[in-house]
Amino acid sequence: MKVGVQHNIGPGLGAGPPHTTFSPLPLSSTRFAFSVLNAPPAIRSTRGTVAKREVRRADDLSYPPLSTTLTSPKMSAKSAINKEVFTPHDEKMLVAVQVKRRTKKKIPFLATGGQGDYMTFICLSVTNKKPSHVSITKVKQFQGSSSFAKRSMWTIDQLRQVNGCDPNRDCPEFDLVFDNAFDQWVAGSAGEKCTFIQILHHTCQRYSSQSKPEFVNCQPKLLGGNSILHSAADSVTSAVQKASQALNERGERLGRAEEKTGEMKNSAEQFAVTAHKLAMKHKC
Repeated sequence: MKVGVQHNIGPGLGAGPPHTTFSPLPLSSTRFAFSVLNAPPAIRSTRGTVAKREVRRADDLSYPPLSTTLTSPKMSAKSAINKEVFTPHDEKMLVAVQVKRRTKKKIPFLATGGQGDYMTFICLSVTNKKPSHVSITKVKQFQGSSSFAKRSMWTIDQLRQVNGCDPNRDCPEFDLVFDNAFDQWVAGSAGEKCTFIQILHHTCQRYSSQSKPEFVNCQPKLLGGNSILHSAADSVTSAVQKASQALNERGERLGRAEEKTGEMKNSAEQFAVTAHKLAMKHKC
């Protein structure tokens, strides 16, 4: 049995007798229509009225855009940290990495989504006012709370060593050594750890006023010209060098062409003088 909406179409110019078209209803409306047909006569009229409303609403169904349903909790957390913890103090968060300890503590910690007591983020921030001050801050979010809280903070000059744990492969482990603290961490992923160390290294090279911290057991791509922060500058420099070389080569070709043109001009003038002398000689 088909359930749908009938549309009566009257005769038009040159058309035959009136006829009826059939438009199928959505699945939800179809099920509701079956319930109306099977209902007792006493309530059939009431359900029939609701069925008509259901049919009218079927064409007005709308769904939220995909971008609103696919959100990243981790990215939302980092945005919230910047807004709640750093922006009120006129600071800008440069990078944050979610971590857990590699060594056991009295309070257990599990990754996001587990039954843990809190989540931990290591954040790198800089003040907006000059002179700039860079800080490394440990931020925690406790279970059942939507807010974030600062737990520990160090200046970049208190950082003594960054240990990447393995210089030969991507891994999520890293250590931070300060004047009065030593922490062993595991990042949520190797990519997060690599991004954090790249930006931390670049920031240390730019803002450290005293002796710069030591970066050990880190892959060369995190510290050298292949890093994210240096690749753009290297590509621009390479493009400028190529353009300069092309201009030099073009200038050399134009110079040789100019010399060739000058030689041809001199030859033509000498030929003209010789031809004129021969003409005058034979005329006499």
